[in-house]
Amino acid sequence: MRRRLLLSTLAVAVVAILLLGIPLAFATHKLIYEEAGQALDREAVAIVGGVGYSLQTRQPLTGDKIAQEYPGRDIVITLPDGRTIVAGGRPRPSERMLTASASGGNVRVRVYRPAAEVQDESLRLLALIGSLALFGVAVTVGLAMFQARKLTLPLIDLAETADRLGTGNARPRRRRYGIPEVDRVAEVLDRSAVRIADLLAASREFASDASHQLRTPLTALSMRLEEMIDAADYPDVVREEGVAAVAQAERLVAVVEQLLARARHDRTGGAVASAVDDIIAQQVEEWRPIFRRDGRDVRMTGEQGLVGVTNPEGLSQIVATLLDNSLMHGSGTVTINTKPAAGSVVVEVGDEGTGIAPELEPRIFERSVSGGKGTGLGLYLARSLAAVDGGRLELVQARPAVFGVFLREATDARLASERVVIGPA
Repeated sequence: MRRRLLLSTLAVAVVAILLLGIPLAFATHKLIYEEAGQALDREAVAIVGGVGYSLQTRQPLTGDKIAQEYPGRDIVITLPDGRTIVAGGRPRPSERMLTASASGGNVRVRVYRPAAEVQDESLRLLALIGSLALFGVAVTVGLAMFQARKLTLPLIDLAETADRLGTGNARPRRRRYGIPEVDRVAEVLDRSAVRIADLLAASREFASDASHQLRTPLTALSMRLEEMIDAADYPDVVREEGVAAVAQAERLVAVVEQLLARARHDRTGGAVASAVDDIIAQQVEEWRPIFRRDGRDVRMTGEQGLVGVTNPEGLSQIVATLLDNSLMHGSGTVTINTKPAAGSVVVEVGDEGTGIAPELEPRIFERSVSGGKGTGLGLYLARSLAAVDGGRLELVQARPAVFGVFLREATDARLASERVVIGPA
């Protein structure tokens, strides 16, 4: 591209110089010869006047004196008495001469000038015009190279930026080049880089969230299947564990649907008036065996029969996250307490452990913040799920840790009829 720009600019400049230079050279050549002829005419008239004056005043006339006054001229003067005075020599027939003549008072004068002198002067001026034309071409080439570099380097840079975007390096460069059209392309690429970076971040976040949300259900399902294998000789146990395994599988489907809704940026939620006791009882039934294996227990307290506006699957996921968090980082008995508040239904989950360290307390809900070996995603996702349904998740007490889920109160609302199948998370 740089070569094409250079050649096209050079071609335009050469054509322009030729269109201006050729007429200028022709006009200059013609003007020099016309000026030389007019100068000879003036000299001839001046010589006629001078000779007439000398004759009137009876001053002597000599060719040498006239030649001194008009050097480089061959002058032939014919006097009234027929005498001829030659100044500077007679013109040679073989030499091309410019001639001018004048007469007055029976005095005739012919002035000759070698055409070679005028031709040399014309050639000098033509050479000057040619030099200026060449200088103009050189300046044009320099400007063309500068302009080509100014235009092509930004395009090369933009091509490198686009190539980086294609390889996944979505960092905007924020470079501008002083060319409005190119700057607009750079702005579009920067905006595209920001969008691609957001998409990549959302993709990584979705993958991290999916791995975290699916880890515990898959572990629980595996445990159910192992128990079924171990109890193969006891049909009742197998049947009971099979029902629990089906519930876990249904829960996996619900979790996947929630993750896909997040990936589609679906923030409308499925909040309905739901019986809080049923959701918590389902979670206690699922988690109690796991806690008892560690010598711990889960119990329900508080006011019964409360109804809150929430997505049953979302609330189950939040409670499961809090129970999983207590299992990993807490100790002692876990208490799930339900109570009404001003315009809200509160579900508190707490244990008897040492609680949350003071330095982690302000950032406990931030992504990737964990007080142990966890991923730091559980509480972050739980708070997001609560916000989707118009509720909130807060740290009510740091030591021992007590988390509170605040749901919107549903007075005289119709209860959700769908079955709760959410298990450990």
